[in-house]
Amino acid sequence: MNSKPNDIFIHKDAEFKIEPILGNHIAIDKGVYCTVNTSIGSYTHISPYVTIIGGTKSFFKCEGVNNIMAGARIICGSDRFDDSGLFGALIPDELKGKQIIEPILMKRFSNIGTNSIVLPGSIIEEGVLIASGSLFYGKSEPWTVYKGNPAKPIKKINSEKALNNFEILKNNYGFY
Repeated sequence: MNSKPNDIFIHKDAEFKIEPILGNHIAIDKGVYCTVNTSIGSYTHISPYVTIIGGTKSFFKCEGVNNIMAGARIICGSDRFDDSGLFGALIPDELKGKQIIEPILMKRFSNIGTNSIVLPGSIIEEGVLIASGSLFYGKSEPWTVYKGNPAKPIKKINSEKALNNFEILKNNYGFY
C-alpha cells in the first residue's frame, strides 16, 4: 500500500474504530461502521451503511478493485451463543463464552451485494459476486456468482473482459 494515499473519499459520517490501511482511489460512503483492523486495496468502493464488525482482534482485507454494496454486513468476529459462558461486548473475559474470530478476505475483483452477510473466516476468491441478500460463509471458487441463504454457486463468470480492462487500468491509469 502507498504510504501517501490519494484520491480517497471518506464520508464524514463513516466511522473506523481502528485506523484502516488504505490504497488509492477509494470511496467510503455515509454510515460505514468498522470495528476491526482493516486493509482496503485500491479502486474499492464501500457503499452506505455497510458494517464491518468483530472487535479489535478481528481483521478484514479487500485486495482492491472491490465493491461492497449498501447495507452489507461483514462479521469478522462474533460470540458463539452456546453453553460456554456469558455473551456480550461488556462481559469480562473470564466469564465470556466462546467466540468465533476469524479474518475475512476479499480477493481482487470480488463484490458483495446489497444487504448480504459474510461470516467469520470467509475467503471470497478473485472475481466472485455475492448476490444481494445472500448469507455467505466459507471459501468460494474464483469467478463465480453465489446466491441465497446459505449462498450457493449459481453461475460462472467469464474473467476475460475484467482482466483485460484491469491491464488497461494498470498501464494507463496506474494501480498502486
